[in-house]
Amino acid sequence: MMKPLLVFAVIGTTALTAAALPAEARDRTRIVNVEGAGGSLVRQRSVSREPGSRAVSRSVQGGEGRGYVSSRGRSVEDGAYTGGRMTTTNRGATFGRSTAAAANGDGSADYSTTRTRRDGSTTTRSGTVTRDD
Repeated sequence: MMKPLLVFAVIGTTALTAAALPAEARDRTRIVNVEGAGGSLVRQRSVSREPGSRAVSRSVQGGEGRGYVSSRGRSVEDGAYTGGRMTTTNRGATFGRSTAAAANGDGSADYSTTRTRRDGSTTTRSGTVTRDD
């Protein structure tokens, strides 16, 4: 029979080892249902991670058709970054922004950001940033 102290030591060592591992491909989902006098609410969050990228989606759905779905993500690879977030409400409005940036190799980087408003209009800003030495 194992002594309780030894069992806790093994569990603690295993937990520390698992926490020290690098961020490998992982998917996680959490769903929360809440019911009360004012109605019900369902909240869901999913996270997907791989080396160099991460994606998160969220959904909140309430009574009377209220709610939204939101997704955001980012990826970094070979001196390039892409990322953004978009949200869509149950009433059909979509808004958010996306960004792309890339290093040019000479100390400068090009970028472009597009913003989408609730009314569907978009604005794009782009340019090059340089490093001052």
